[in-house]
Amino acid sequence: MKVAFIERDKFGGTCVNTGCTPTKAMVASAYAAHLARRGGEYGVDIAGDILVDMEKVKARKDAIVAKSARGLESWLRENSKITVYAGHARFESPSEICVGSDRLTAPKIFINVGGRAIVPDMPGIDQISYLNNSSMMNVDFLPRHLVIVGGSYIGLEFGQMFRRFGSEVTIVEMAPRLIKREDADVSEAVKQIMENEGVHVRLNAKCIAFRKEGNDIATGVDCENGSPEEIGSHVLLAVGRRPNTDDLGLDEAGVAMDEHGYIIVDDQLRTNLPGIWALGDCNGRGAFTHTSYNDYEIVAANLLDNDPRRVSDRIATYGLFIDPPLGRAGMTEAEALSSGRQVLVGIRPMARVSRAIEKGETQGFMKIMVDAGTKEILGAAVLGTGGDEAVHCVLDVMYAKKPYTVIQRAVHIHPTVAELIPTILGELKPLDPTTAKAA
Repeated sequence: MKVAFIERDKFGGTCVNTGCTPTKAMVASAYAAHLARRGGEYGVDIAGDILVDMEKVKARKDAIVAKSARGLESWLRENSKITVYAGHARFESPSEICVGSDRLTAPKIFINVGGRAIVPDMPGIDQISYLNNSSMMNVDFLPRHLVIVGGSYIGLEFGQMFRRFGSEVTIVEMAPRLIKREDADVSEAVKQIMENEGVHVRLNAKCIAFRKEGNDIATGVDCENGSPEEIGSHVLLAVGRRPNTDDLGLDEAGVAMDEHGYIIVDDQLRTNLPGIWALGDCNGRGAFTHTSYNDYEIVAANLLDNDPRRVSDRIATYGLFIDPPLGRAGMTEAEALSSGRQVLVGIRPMARVSRAIEKGETQGFMKIMVDAGTKEILGAAVLGTGGDEAVHCVLDVMYAKKPYTVIQRAVHIHPTVAELIPTILGELKPLDPTTAKAA
Protein backbone atom coordinates (compact mmCIF):
# COMPACT_ATOMS: atom_id res chain seq x y z
CA MET A 1 0.00 0.00 0.00
CA LYS A 2 1.00 3.62 -0.54
CA VAL A 3 1.16 5.42 2.81
CA ALA A 4 1.28 9.06 3.89
CA PHE A 5 2.74 9.42 7.38
CA ILE A 6 2.14 12.77 9.10
CA GLU A 7 4.18 13.89 12.13
CA ARG A 8 4.08 17.43 13.52
CA ASP A 9 6.86 17.12 16.11
CA LYS A 10 9.02 14.22 17.30
CA PHE A 11 9.10 10.74 15.81
CA GLY A 12 8.31 8.08 18.37
CA GLY A 13 5.67 10.07 20.22
CA THR A 14 5.32 10.09 23.98
CA CYS A 15 6.92 6.72 24.66
CA VAL A 16 10.22 7.40 22.98
CA ASN A 17 10.56 11.12 23.73
CA THR A 18 8.87 11.96 27.04
CA GLY A 19 7.49 8.69 28.42
CA CYS A 20 8.74 5.14 28.77
CA THR A 21 12.20 5.37 27.23
CA PRO A 22 13.55 8.53 28.90
CA THR A 23 11.92 8.00 32.28
CA LYS A 24 13.11 4.42 32.60
CA ALA A 25 16.61 5.57 31.65
CA MET A 26 16.41 8.10 34.48
CA VAL A 27 14.95 5.50 36.85
CA ALA A 28 18.03 3.38 36.11
CA SER A 29 20.34 6.25 37.07
CA ALA A 30 18.37 6.83 40.27
CA TYR A 31 18.57 3.12 41.10
CA ALA A 32 22.34 3.17 40.64
CA ALA A 33 22.63 6.05 43.11
CA HIS A 34 20.33 4.33 45.58
CA LEU A 35 22.24 1.04 45.38
CA ALA A 36 25.57 2.84 45.79
CA ARG A 37 24.32 4.44 49.00
CA ARG A 38 23.34 0.98 50.25
CA GLY A 39 26.70 -0.52 49.34
CA GLY A 40 27.65 -1.11 52.96
CA GLU A 41 24.69 -3.48 53.39
CA TYR A 42 26.27 -5.74 50.77
CA GLY A 43 29.80 -5.47 52.12
CA VAL A 44 30.83 -2.93 49.50
CA ASP A 45 32.51 0.12 51.00
CA ILE A 46 32.29 3.31 48.96
CA ALA A 47 34.26 6.23 50.38
CA GLY A 48 32.60 9.62 50.50
CA ASP A 49 29.12 10.85 49.67
CA ILE A 50 27.25 9.58 46.63
CA LEU A 51 26.67 12.56 44.34
CA VAL A 52 24.54 12.66 41.21
CA ASP A 53 25.61 14.69 38.18
CA MET A 54 22.25 15.66 36.68
CA GLU A 55 23.84 16.92 33.46
CA LYS A 56 25.31 13.45 32.89
CA VAL A 57 22.02 11.78 33.83
CA LYS A 58 20.25 13.90 31.23
CA ALA A 59 22.98 13.32 28.63
CA ARG A 60 22.67 9.54 29.04
CA LYS A 61 18.91 9.74 28.76
CA ASP A 62 19.11 12.03 25.71
CA ALA A 63 21.51 9.68 23.93
CA ILE A 64 19.16 6.71 24.43
CA VAL A 65 16.18 8.73 23.20
CA ALA A 66 18.03 10.15 20.20
CA LYS A 67 19.16 6.73 19.00
CA SER A 68 15.63 5.36 19.14
CA ALA A 69 14.00 8.42 17.54
CA ARG A 70 16.59 8.59 14.74
CA GLY A 71 16.09 4.92 14.00
CA LEU A 72 12.34 5.32 13.71
CA GLU A 73 12.57 8.40 11.52
CA SER A 74 15.14 6.82 9.21
CA TRP A 75 13.07 3.67 8.87
CA LEU A 76 10.02 5.71 7.86
CA ARG A 77 11.78 8.10 5.48
CA GLU A 78 13.74 5.36 3.75
CA ASN A 79 10.69 3.19 3.06
CA SER A 80 9.82 3.55 -0.61
CA LYS A 81 6.09 3.07 0.08
CA ILE A 82 5.92 5.78 2.75
CA THR A 83 5.88 9.56 2.22
CA VAL A 84 6.59 11.50 5.40
CA TYR A 85 4.85 14.86 5.84
CA ALA A 86 6.14 17.18 8.58
CA GLY A 87 3.36 19.33 9.95
CA HIS A 88 -0.01 19.48 11.67
CA ALA A 89 -2.80 17.42 10.09
CA ARG A 90 -6.38 18.67 9.96
CA PHE A 91 -9.45 17.09 8.42
CA GLU A 92 -11.18 19.00 5.64
CA SER A 93 -13.73 16.24 5.06
CA PRO A 94 -14.11 12.55 6.04
CA SER A 95 -11.58 11.62 3.35
CA GLU A 96 -9.42 14.77 3.00
CA ILE A 97 -6.59 15.98 5.23
CA CYS A 98 -4.54 19.17 4.94
CA VAL A 99 -0.92 19.41 6.07
CA GLY A 100 0.19 22.97 5.43
CA SER A 101 -0.33 23.54 1.71
CA ASP A 102 -0.63 19.81 0.96
CA ARG A 103 -4.08 18.27 0.58
CA LEU A 104 -4.23 14.49 0.94
CA THR A 105 -7.05 12.05 0.22
CA ALA A 106 -7.22 8.40 1.19
CA PRO A 107 -9.77 5.58 1.54
CA LYS A 108 -8.26 4.57 4.91
CA ILE A 109 -7.22 7.05 7.60
CA PHE A 110 -5.69 6.08 10.95
CA ILE A 111 -5.66 8.58 13.81
CA ASN A 112 -2.98 7.91 16.43
CA VAL A 113 -2.23 11.32 17.91
CA GLY A 114 -1.60 10.40 21.56
CA GLY A 115 -2.18 12.70 24.50
CA ARG A 116 -0.61 15.37 26.68
CA ALA A 117 -0.49 16.41 30.32
CA ILE A 118 -3.52 18.11 31.83
CA VAL A 119 -3.02 21.56 33.31
CA PRO A 120 -5.60 21.72 36.13
CA ASP A 121 -7.72 24.81 36.71
CA MET A 122 -6.39 25.41 40.23
CA PRO A 123 -6.13 28.82 41.94
CA GLY A 124 -2.85 30.54 41.18
CA ILE A 125 -1.75 28.13 38.46
CA ASP A 126 -1.33 31.05 36.05
CA GLN A 127 0.95 32.84 38.52
CA ILE A 128 3.70 30.22 38.70
CA SER A 129 6.10 28.31 36.50
CA TYR A 130 5.50 24.57 36.60
CA LEU A 131 6.83 21.35 35.11
CA ASN A 132 5.01 18.42 33.51
CA ASN A 133 6.19 15.01 32.32
CA SER A 134 7.45 16.53 29.04
CA SER A 135 9.31 19.55 30.42
CA MET A 136 10.88 17.32 33.11
CA MET A 137 12.92 15.84 30.27
CA ASN A 138 14.80 19.16 30.03
CA VAL A 139 15.77 19.25 33.70
CA ASP A 140 19.56 18.99 34.03
CA PHE A 141 19.76 20.29 37.60
CA LEU A 142 18.70 19.07 41.03
CA PRO A 143 15.57 20.79 42.36
CA ARG A 144 16.03 21.71 46.02
CA HIS A 145 12.45 20.75 46.89
CA LEU A 146 10.20 19.23 44.23
CA VAL A 147 6.48 19.40 45.03
CA ILE A 148 4.53 16.94 42.90
CA VAL A 149 0.79 17.46 42.50
CA GLY A 150 -0.68 14.03 41.79
CA GLY A 151 -0.06 10.79 43.63
CA SER A 152 -0.53 8.35 40.80
CA TYR A 153 1.82 6.54 38.40
CA ILE A 154 3.72 9.46 36.85
CA GLY A 155 3.98 11.40 40.09
CA LEU A 156 5.25 8.40 42.04
CA GLU A 157 7.93 7.52 39.50
CA PHE A 158 9.29 11.06 39.39
CA GLY A 159 8.97 11.40 43.15
CA GLN A 160 11.12 8.41 44.01
CA MET A 161 13.51 9.16 41.17
CA PHE A 162 14.29 12.72 42.26
CA ARG A 163 14.43 11.77 45.92
CA ARG A 164 17.16 9.29 44.99
CA PHE A 165 18.92 11.99 42.97
CA GLY A 166 19.02 14.08 46.13
CA SER A 167 15.99 16.41 46.06
CA GLU A 168 13.57 16.88 48.88
CA VAL A 169 10.25 15.61 47.51
CA THR A 170 6.64 16.11 48.58
CA ILE A 171 3.76 14.36 46.82
CA VAL A 172 0.37 16.08 47.13
CA GLU A 173 -2.72 13.97 46.40
CA MET A 174 -6.38 15.02 46.64
CA ALA A 175 -7.65 11.48 47.25
CA PRO A 176 -7.45 9.71 50.63
CA ARG A 177 -4.77 7.38 49.26
CA LEU A 178 -2.20 7.07 46.49
CA ILE A 179 -3.02 5.37 43.16
CA LYS A 180 -6.68 5.07 44.13
CA ARG A 181 -7.52 2.69 41.29
CA GLU A 182 -5.41 0.03 43.01
CA ASP A 183 -6.44 -2.11 45.97
CA ALA A 184 -6.05 -0.40 49.34
CA ASP A 185 -3.27 -2.76 50.46
CA VAL A 186 -1.26 -1.95 47.32
CA SER A 187 -1.76 1.78 47.84
CA GLU A 188 -0.64 1.57 51.45
CA ALA A 189 2.41 -0.55 50.60
CA VAL A 190 3.47 1.92 47.89
CA LYS A 191 3.05 4.81 50.33
CA GLN A 192 5.27 3.00 52.82
CA ILE A 193 7.92 2.40 50.15
CA MET A 194 7.97 6.09 49.29
CA GLU A 195 8.08 7.24 52.89
CA ASN A 196 10.85 4.77 53.71
CA GLU A 197 13.04 6.77 51.32
CA GLY A 198 12.09 10.13 52.80
CA VAL A 199 9.40 11.20 50.33
CA HIS A 200 6.74 13.29 52.08
CA VAL A 201 3.19 12.26 51.19
CA ARG A 202 0.24 14.62 51.74
CA LEU A 203 -3.17 13.00 51.19
CA ASN A 204 -6.70 14.45 51.28
CA ALA A 205 -5.36 17.67 49.78
CA LYS A 206 -8.66 19.41 49.10
CA CYS A 207 -7.38 22.98 48.94
CA ILE A 208 -4.64 22.86 46.31
CA ALA A 209 -3.62 26.35 45.22
CA PHE A 210 -0.40 28.11 44.26
CA ARG A 211 1.32 31.39 44.98
CA LYS A 212 4.80 32.85 44.64
CA GLU A 213 6.88 32.91 47.80
CA GLY A 214 10.00 34.86 46.86
CA ASN A 215 11.93 32.61 44.51
CA ASP A 216 9.95 29.60 45.71
CA ILE A 217 6.40 28.35 45.13
CA ALA A 218 3.86 27.80 47.90
CA THR A 219 1.45 24.96 47.23
CA GLY A 220 -1.71 25.01 49.32
CA VAL A 221 -2.42 21.52 50.56
CA ASP A 222 -4.90 21.22 53.40
CA CYS A 223 -7.47 23.49 54.97
CA GLU A 224 -7.88 21.36 58.10
CA ASN A 225 -4.93 19.13 59.02
CA GLY A 226 -1.16 19.52 58.95
CA SER A 227 0.82 22.37 57.50
CA PRO A 228 -1.50 24.31 55.18
CA GLU A 229 1.24 24.86 52.57
CA GLU A 230 4.33 23.17 51.15
CA ILE A 231 7.07 25.61 50.11
CA GLY A 232 9.05 24.16 47.24
CA SER A 233 11.55 25.30 44.66
CA HIS A 234 9.71 23.58 41.78
CA VAL A 235 6.25 22.17 41.09
CA LEU A 236 5.53 19.16 38.88
CA LEU A 237 1.95 18.69 37.69
CA ALA A 238 1.04 15.00 37.35
CA VAL A 239 -2.74 15.02 37.53
CA GLY A 240 -3.67 13.17 34.35
CA ARG A 241 -3.63 13.40 30.59
CA ARG A 242 -5.94 14.47 27.78
CA PRO A 243 -6.12 13.36 24.13
CA ASN A 244 -4.61 15.50 21.36
CA THR A 245 -7.91 15.71 19.48
CA ASP A 246 -8.91 19.34 19.93
CA ASP A 247 -7.19 20.75 16.84
CA LEU A 248 -7.64 18.10 14.15
CA GLY A 249 -10.85 19.27 12.47
CA LEU A 250 -12.68 16.20 13.73
CA ASP A 251 -15.93 18.14 14.08
CA GLU A 252 -15.73 19.21 10.43
CA ALA A 253 -15.18 15.62 9.39
CA GLY A 254 -17.98 14.35 11.63
CA VAL A 255 -15.82 12.03 13.74
CA ALA A 256 -17.67 11.36 17.00
CA MET A 257 -15.98 12.13 20.34
CA ASP A 258 -17.06 11.85 23.95
CA GLU A 259 -17.24 14.69 26.48
CA HIS A 260 -13.54 14.26 27.34
CA GLY A 261 -12.35 14.54 23.74
CA TYR A 262 -11.67 10.83 23.22
CA ILE A 263 -12.58 9.47 19.80
CA ILE A 264 -15.39 6.95 20.08
CA VAL A 265 -14.49 3.57 18.56
CA ASP A 266 -16.05 0.11 18.39
CA ASP A 267 -14.49 -3.17 19.44
CA GLN A 268 -12.29 -3.18 16.33
CA LEU A 269 -11.28 0.48 16.71
CA ARG A 270 -13.46 1.81 13.90
CA THR A 271 -14.88 5.30 14.35
CA ASN A 272 -18.44 6.23 13.41
CA LEU A 273 -17.23 7.06 9.87
CA PRO A 274 -16.32 4.34 7.36
CA GLY A 275 -12.62 4.28 6.55
CA ILE A 276 -11.43 6.06 9.73
CA TRP A 277 -9.86 4.26 12.69
CA ALA A 278 -8.51 5.67 15.98
CA LEU A 279 -5.63 4.01 17.83
CA GLY A 280 -3.65 4.67 20.98
CA ASP A 281 -4.27 7.17 23.76
CA CYS A 282 -6.72 9.25 21.74
CA ASN A 283 -9.44 6.56 21.75
CA GLY A 284 -9.68 6.21 25.53
CA ARG A 285 -9.36 2.43 25.36
CA GLY A 286 -5.89 2.33 26.89
CA ALA A 287 -3.18 4.69 28.04
CA PHE A 288 -0.03 2.67 27.54
CA THR A 289 2.47 1.91 24.81
CA HIS A 290 1.54 -1.76 24.97
CA THR A 291 -2.18 -1.03 24.48
CA SER A 292 -1.41 1.33 21.61
CA TYR A 293 0.70 -1.34 19.95
CA ASN A 294 -2.06 -3.90 20.53
CA ASP A 295 -4.50 -1.47 18.87
CA TYR A 296 -2.31 -1.64 15.77
CA GLU A 297 -2.30 -5.46 15.94
CA ILE A 298 -6.09 -5.55 16.17
CA VAL A 299 -6.59 -3.20 13.21
CA ALA A 300 -3.96 -4.97 11.08
CA ALA A 301 -5.42 -8.40 11.85
CA ASN A 302 -8.89 -7.31 10.79
CA LEU A 303 -7.81 -5.43 7.67
CA LEU A 304 -5.02 -7.64 6.38
CA ASP A 305 -5.56 -11.15 7.76
CA ASN A 306 -9.36 -11.43 8.06
CA ASP A 307 -8.77 -12.19 11.73
CA PRO A 308 -11.57 -10.67 13.84
CA ARG A 309 -9.50 -9.60 16.84
CA ARG A 310 -11.21 -7.26 19.34
CA VAL A 311 -10.28 -4.79 22.05
CA SER A 312 -12.53 -6.65 24.49
CA ASP A 313 -10.22 -9.68 24.20
CA ARG A 314 -7.54 -7.65 25.98
CA ILE A 315 -6.78 -8.22 29.66
CA ALA A 316 -5.93 -5.06 31.57
CA THR A 317 -2.26 -5.07 32.53
CA TYR A 318 0.37 -2.46 33.31
CA GLY A 319 3.31 -1.59 35.52
CA LEU A 320 4.18 1.06 38.07
CA PHE A 321 7.92 1.54 37.67
CA ILE A 322 8.93 2.67 41.09
CA ASP A 323 11.48 0.48 42.87
CA PRO A 324 10.34 -2.14 43.63
CA PRO A 325 7.93 -2.16 40.69
CA LEU A 326 4.29 -3.14 40.58
CA GLY A 327 3.06 -5.54 37.92
CA ARG A 328 -0.75 -5.61 37.59
CA ALA A 329 -2.96 -7.96 35.58
CA GLY A 330 -6.71 -8.42 35.42
CA MET A 331 -9.19 -7.41 38.09
CA THR A 332 -8.75 -5.62 41.39
CA GLU A 333 -10.37 -7.07 44.52
CA ALA A 334 -13.34 -4.72 44.21
CA GLU A 335 -13.85 -5.62 40.55
CA ALA A 336 -13.62 -9.34 41.29
CA LEU A 337 -16.24 -9.15 44.04
CA SER A 338 -18.57 -6.91 42.03
CA SER A 339 -18.58 -9.56 39.28
CA GLY A 340 -20.62 -11.76 41.62
CA ARG A 341 -18.04 -14.53 41.77
CA GLN A 342 -16.85 -16.45 44.80
CA VAL A 343 -13.29 -15.17 45.02
CA LEU A 344 -10.26 -16.88 46.49
CA VAL A 345 -7.06 -14.98 47.19
CA GLY A 346 -3.47 -15.90 47.94
CA ILE A 347 -0.95 -13.42 49.35
CA ARG A 348 2.75 -13.71 50.11
CA PRO A 349 5.03 -10.94 51.39
CA MET A 350 8.27 -10.45 49.50
CA ALA A 351 10.04 -10.91 52.85
CA ARG A 352 9.20 -14.62 52.38
CA VAL A 353 10.66 -14.86 48.87
CA SER A 354 14.21 -16.21 48.79
CA ARG A 355 15.31 -14.21 45.76
CA ALA A 356 14.11 -10.97 47.34
CA ILE A 357 15.91 -11.78 50.59
CA GLU A 358 19.12 -12.61 48.74
CA LYS A 359 18.95 -9.34 46.82
CA GLY A 360 18.18 -7.35 49.97
CA GLU A 361 14.95 -6.08 48.40
CA THR A 362 12.09 -7.40 50.52
CA GLN A 363 9.51 -4.60 50.29
CA GLY A 364 6.09 -5.43 48.87
CA PHE A 365 4.00 -8.54 48.37
CA MET A 366 2.36 -10.77 45.76
CA LYS A 367 -1.40 -11.32 45.52
CA ILE A 368 -3.39 -13.54 43.17
CA MET A 369 -7.18 -13.91 42.95
CA VAL A 370 -9.08 -16.80 41.38
CA ASP A 371 -12.69 -17.83 40.78
CA ALA A 372 -13.50 -20.61 43.25
CA GLY A 373 -15.93 -22.22 40.84
CA THR A 374 -14.12 -22.17 37.50
CA LYS A 375 -10.56 -21.98 38.89
CA GLU A 376 -10.02 -19.11 36.45
CA ILE A 377 -7.40 -16.55 37.46
CA LEU A 378 -9.13 -13.19 37.91
CA GLY A 379 -6.25 -10.87 38.68
CA ALA A 380 -2.86 -10.37 40.26
CA ALA A 381 -0.69 -7.68 41.79
CA VAL A 382 3.03 -8.32 42.16
CA LEU A 383 4.63 -5.46 44.08
CA GLY A 384 8.25 -6.33 44.60
CA THR A 385 11.59 -6.89 42.94
CA GLY A 386 10.99 -8.31 39.47
CA GLY A 387 7.23 -7.85 39.84
CA ASP A 388 6.88 -6.23 36.42
CA GLU A 389 8.29 -9.42 34.84
CA ALA A 390 6.91 -12.12 37.17
CA VAL A 391 3.31 -11.00 36.65
CA HIS A 392 3.45 -12.31 33.07
CA CYS A 393 3.45 -15.90 34.40
CA VAL A 394 -0.09 -15.21 35.58
CA LEU A 395 -1.10 -13.06 32.61
CA ASP A 396 -0.20 -15.67 30.00
CA VAL A 397 -2.27 -18.36 31.71
CA MET A 398 -5.17 -15.90 31.87
CA TYR A 399 -4.94 -15.43 28.09
CA ALA A 400 -4.81 -19.19 27.61
CA LYS A 401 -8.04 -19.41 29.63
CA LYS A 402 -6.59 -22.25 31.66
CA PRO A 403 -7.20 -22.96 35.37
CA TYR A 404 -4.71 -21.79 37.97
CA THR A 405 -3.69 -25.41 38.53
CA VAL A 406 -1.64 -25.18 35.31
CA ILE A 407 0.75 -22.79 37.05
CA GLN A 408 0.50 -24.69 40.32
CA ARG A 409 1.92 -27.81 38.64
CA ALA A 410 4.61 -25.97 36.68
CA VAL A 411 8.25 -26.29 37.66
CA HIS A 412 9.86 -22.85 37.93
CA ILE A 413 13.51 -21.94 38.24
CA HIS A 414 14.96 -21.48 41.72
CA PRO A 415 15.76 -18.94 43.02
CA THR A 416 13.35 -16.55 41.30
CA VAL A 417 10.39 -14.44 42.27
CA ALA A 418 8.06 -16.31 39.92
CA GLU A 419 8.76 -19.67 41.57
CA LEU A 420 6.59 -18.59 44.53
CA ILE A 421 3.49 -18.14 42.37
CA PRO A 422 2.61 -21.89 42.52
CA THR A 423 3.09 -21.74 46.29
CA ILE A 424 0.67 -18.80 46.57
CA LEU A 425 -1.88 -20.70 44.49
CA GLY A 426 -1.63 -23.59 46.95
CA GLU A 427 -2.60 -21.31 49.84
CA LEU A 428 -5.82 -19.73 48.53
CA LYS A 429 -8.45 -18.54 50.98
CA PRO A 430 -11.84 -16.85 50.55
CA LEU A 431 -11.50 -13.10 49.98
CA ASP A 432 -12.94 -11.05 52.83
CA PRO A 433 -15.56 -8.76 51.21
CA THR A 434 -15.24 -6.16 53.98
CA THR A 435 -11.55 -5.71 53.26
CA ALA A 436 -12.11 -5.27 49.53
CA LYS A 437 -15.05 -2.89 49.98
CA ALA A 438 -12.93 -0.74 52.24
CA ALA A 439 -10.65 -0.23 49.27
